[in-house]
Amino acid sequence: MPARERMSPVDTAWLRMDRPSNLMMIVGVLHLAKPVDASRLRATLQRRLVQRFRRFRQRVVNDWSGWWWEDDPEFDLDHHFVRRALPPPAGPRELQDLVSELATEQLHPQRPLWRFDLIEDCDGGAAVVTRIHHCIADGIALVGVMLSLTDLSADAPADVLDAPTKLDEPGEDADADADANADPRGSAHPAPDWHTDPWAALLDPLAQATHAARGLGERFWEESQVTLAQPDRLVALGRHAAGFANELARLLAMPPDSPTRLKGRTSSHKRVAWCEPIPLAEVKAVSKALGCSVNDLLLNAVAGALREYLARRGDPLEEVQLRAMVPVNLRRSDDEGRLGNRFGLVTLLLPLYEANPFARLQLLRERMLELRGSYQPPLTLMLLGATGLLPKTLQEPFLDVLASKASAVMTNVPGPTQPLYLAGQLLDQMMFWVPQSGNIGIGVSILSYNNTVQFSLIADRHFIPDPENVTPLFAAEFEKIVTGTLLHDWVTPLEAQAFESRLERELGPPSAAARRAPRRKRST
Repeated sequence: MPARERMSPVDTAWLRMDRPSNLMMIVGVLHLAKPVDASRLRATLQRRLVQRFRRFRQRVVNDWSGWWWEDDPEFDLDHHFVRRALPPPAGPRELQDLVSELATEQLHPQRPLWRFDLIEDCDGGAAVVTRIHHCIADGIALVGVMLSLTDLSADAPADVLDAPTKLDEPGEDADADADANADPRGSAHPAPDWHTDPWAALLDPLAQATHAARGLGERFWEESQVTLAQPDRLVALGRHAAGFANELARLLAMPPDSPTRLKGRTSSHKRVAWCEPIPLAEVKAVSKALGCSVNDLLLNAVAGALREYLARRGDPLEEVQLRAMVPVNLRRSDDEGRLGNRFGLVTLLLPLYEANPFARLQLLRERMLELRGSYQPPLTLMLLGATGLLPKTLQEPFLDVLASKASAVMTNVPGPTQPLYLAGQLLDQMMFWVPQSGNIGIGVSILSYNNTVQFSLIADRHFIPDPENVTPLFAAEFEKIVTGTLLHDWVTPLEAQAFESRLERELGPPSAAARRAPRRKRST
């Protein structure tokens, strides 16, 4: 019998979120400046991905005891590395069409859940379209996986594994036989076997779900262990328990966001698009000048772009707010290099009613500050672990209730600051798209690479049939902030109201509906 490992409850939840209208795949594109040697790229995948990360040699199986990672006895790299060509002349639009098609194509369920498509002779170079199921890893972990495939120079030896050893998956030896009960988290303790210890195996997933709630949740459980020895900790324990309970009540009672064309029932047809990268140094300089975070500034550009898209279609914007699910990394230092999912979610209302980009930025900054120290990230991670223990028939309705409260998923992932090389060729552009659950049909991904920021959008065609008309608006909205910042005399403090008259002269007045909308909104 092939060696296998029990799948964690959180990863099980992501696996079972698949539905025809929303596949749980993280899709990416690695664009190379020049054509690449396919045989060298294949050898790189064999050496640095397949041999290094056991998960990429394992398929998903299930039985009466649950879901498992099982070594694929018939693993063949040629099933996961496919060469294809686009009809000439192949440019960005043709690549966009192909990626849109692949984003809705299900991975083979009887094989390891990933595939790389090499698109040869594309836009003067080549492109690698990557598709990896979310149950394998989250975005932060997959950035590490992608980095392990690359080099810092074009002349790096093709047959040497020179990626940082810290990315190695703990407890894994590519040349050793896998232990049937190896713990996928790299622990020294083997996972319990249903056949020898059914009670331990029954309780182990619950323990995994409990300890998966990092940060606040972890402190909560650690403090509970010493309560008997130090009764004064009951106060702190009670505070954390109340915080989790209150956050859960708020999450369940949260009303849906504003009804717009960006909400509805999703289809199985998606479209992807991306824009030209923005200089990261410019983003950092503006964020420093305005006293906000880079993330605040980028989310403001997203909100402005979506607002402008709706405005151009004549949609009403009065009091319109769009709720986004924003992933929060909950990995600790000892999680570095490990696969799996270790992130929570926060819900953020984007004030699309606000036309003034500075006033909107101030609102977003205040709302993000309110979310600091929130119990939402560990709570949502714990809820995912708990639903992974339930039958799928119970998991879907519960997660659909949460998904119905939002219209988009938005994520910002930091990447390497220096240029990288894949199979000897310069990697000149990187982008990716996050999956959406339930009937959420909009996904915005922001990735920094080589001192640039890349915006990417995936949208259900029922909501945004032309995402290529939205992505240029991201940069345009950022330029509004840059223009306004440069107009400031820098003698008086920088405030949103100080720019309104100048911005109206430069950019035109806000709509009457936006003027009547309230300035502050609840951020949940």
